[in-house]
Amino acid sequence: QVQLVESGGGLVQAGGSLTLSCAASGTIFSINVMGWYRQAPGNQRELVASLTHIGTPNYVDSVKGRFTIYRDNSKKTVYLQMNSLRPEDTAVYYCHLGHKPILNTPQFNYWGRGTQVTVSP
Repeated sequence: QVQLVESGGGLVQAGGSLTLSCAASGTIFSINVMGWYRQAPGNQRELVASLTHIGTPNYVDSVKGRFTIYRDNSKKTVYLQMNSLRPEDTAVYYCHLGHKPILNTPQFNYWGRGTQVTVSP
């Protein structure tokens, strides 16, 4: 069973930076994607950034140029470096892992408990 533990959230002023980390435990299949979603009060959960096992990144338009996602596969950890933070980035950020043993099979999905990021004006 895969478990994800997030850390690094907190309170920061607009324009500041934070780095989130998410460490996975358990067996991870070679075909996988790790990433970050966020959910603000009254909003749906949205994808912020993801990174596949072959290094293909994906970002929501609102964070392009400000956030960077990267992985350390030896530590089974994914990071989200967030710069130039804005009040609208305030949300609970959730780590996600999706993996599958072979192509063309359903993906197993796992979520962390979430970490709060608050950006003050």
